Amino acid sequence: MTETTPLVLVIDDEESMRDSCSQILLKERYRVETAKDGATGIQLIRTLHPAVVIVDLKMPGMSGFEVLESLPGIDPQIVAIVITGYATVDSAVEAMKKGAHDFLPKPFTPEALRIIIGRGLERRRLVLEAEALRKEKQLLEEHFITMVSHQLRSPLVAIQQYFEVMLAGLVGATDDRLKEMIHKANERLSALLRLINDWLDLARIDQGRFVGAFQLLDVRKILDRLVDLMTPSARESDISLDWAGSAGPAFEVLADAQGLEQVFANLINNAIRYNRPQGRVRIDLRDEADSVIIEIQDTGIGIAQEHVPFIFDQFFRVGRPGDKIPKGSGLGLSIAKKLVEAHHGRIEVRSELGVGTSFTVRLPKAAVGGSATGGASA
Repeated sequence: MTETTPLVLVIDDEESMRDSCSQILLKERYRVETAKDGATGIQLIRTLHPAVVIVDLKMPGMSGFEVLESLPGIDPQIVAIVITGYATVDSAVEAMKKGAHDFLPKPFTPEALRIIIGRGLERRRLVLEAEALRKEKQLLEEHFITMVSHQLRSPLVAIQQYFEVMLAGLVGATDDRLKEMIHKANERLSALLRLINDWLDLARIDQGRFVGAFQLLDVRKILDRLVDLMTPSARESDISLDWAGSAGPAFEVLADAQGLEQVFANLINNAIRYNRPQGRVRIDLRDEADSVIIEIQDTGIGIAQEHVPFIFDQFFRVGRPGDKIPKGSGLGLSIAKKLVEAHHGRIEVRSELGVGTSFTVRLPKAAVGGSATGGASA
């Protein structure tokens, strides 16, 4: 036997049962330890870290049920198999609820024990492999985020700064043809940087690192700031923003300010971008039972019904008529949805092609006397 041979711990107050299980398992080349009661068994679990625990439900002192309840706090991946001479459906169900992998009524055959032990170890192997892959994936994502941030994004920002200097004429006169080429290159570079920034935001949200500490916020004040910031852009596009403004009651939620601002900025920006000349964007704010409702409607090009189910998918983009390539990264709505869900809310969309689109964000209303809390994972 090698050090990697699985260790099985048998906990039973009957010596004959401990001996018979040991003989069966030793023939299968498992390592075996035994305990005559639950308390001793728990001590051995803490020191020996077995892969499988076989435990009798009916024992004096610490019962098998109590042993099962203790296992997750020691090692959640231990495979627990319960045995009893008083098998009932209720006891089996109760044991499974407490984390048992399988159930063996006494008396049982050596073959039945071997099969159940084999199944339990295979399940443990798959769970441990999945956990190792999850940790490896998380580590790769963290390294990739660092690489994208510093080794890809930083050089692109530096290149863009050089372009801005050249376009400003600070390095000497530039003929119109060359200036046009630099301007087009700068636009493409800006689009690439937006894509990188959106991807980094999405990756941080998936890791629960984007949403910070929640605090009591007035949604009306957030929308006030955003409308003030985005009104000039709307006017340039000949779009009117219809918003009641600061007049009215506060609509308080527990939220991360940066996260909520990004959600609403994205939705209002889309409502302007995909609108039509002399179109309107209407922003409504109301409460409904335990929720704060924010609705952003536009009179724009709308979305075909076959596309609506996919608009929150990553990299899915709906182009304007006449666009050869849809603009944007295709990540904005995906980011908005994940941020809303990180705030325990939901986002809905209604749209009609050629008529317009309406996004509705529902956020839990802050309880009376609510205070700042830790951020939620996205």
